[in-house]
Amino acid sequence: MPVGLLGKGAIFLGLGLLGTGAAHAAGTGAPVPWQMAMQNPVTPIARELHSFHTLLLVLVTVITLFVAGLLVYCIFRFSEKANPVPSKTTHNTAIEIAWTIVPVLILVMIAIPSFRLLRNQLIVPPADITIKATGHAWYWEYEYPGDKEGKGGFKFDSNLVEEADLKPGQLRLLTTDNDVYVPVNKVVRVQVTAADVIHAFAMPSFGIKIDATPGRMNETWFKAEREGVYHGQCSELCGQRHAYMPITIHVVSEADYAKWLGEAQKKFASTDTPAGATHLADAAAK
Repeated sequence: MPVGLLGKGAIFLGLGLLGTGAAHAAGTGAPVPWQMAMQNPVTPIARELHSFHTLLLVLVTVITLFVAGLLVYCIFRFSEKANPVPSKTTHNTAIEIAWTIVPVLILVMIAIPSFRLLRNQLIVPPADITIKATGHAWYWEYEYPGDKEGKGGFKFDSNLVEEADLKPGQLRLLTTDNDVYVPVNKVVRVQVTAADVIHAFAMPSFGIKIDATPGRMNETWFKAEREGVYHGQCSELCGQRHAYMPITIHVVSEADYAKWLGEAQKKFASTDTPAGATHLADAAAK
């Protein structure tokens, strides 16, 4: 027996409810199967984005139900059967004023939290750490600038781990060979640019997404309030391997971050050494 329109609707509704349940059960730092909602927020900006999204969803639902109800009312109230003698009304001043003022009030209701959110996104608070992310075709390069205490001063490339090389527990298309590490509850400024074409640095659980444009330095920020591993991707169609530019950020304790920083300085220091510099140093020592 063929499935009717109502049957198909019931099937899609059931799948949607299952998907929503799965999304609420997980979805922090990475997508999950059947996920429909956004990933769980772990930064103040991400929580604000979710609240704004909920406000818009409520407004859209109320407006949709109101318009649908109004259409149904008009279909029956002003049908030929109910009005054998058509009305000759050409305008209604009260209705015309209402349909002008009400949309303005709705836009004001949307604009206030929207501008507040935009301001919080664009104004970077005093940063504890600065990281530079450069998009390449098709991988990310990260740089930790050196500070007065001698920390940082290195950079490294972060490439996708191909499916054949994945270890148990690693996520397909989201795992990188060199990950970014930041301490929990610290303000991290991220300077974003590109070396070739336009990319986009996006991390859903952090609520950030910003273009990486050649010749231009954009910046964003986040303050992760929960330790864990968080995944993002390039979100700008940038070429053949656009889908293979993941971003992996570990949010760890300050002690673990200091330990990683010391190890990373030794691991990646050689990548910044100019060709021939070692031989010159040896010659000078002799």
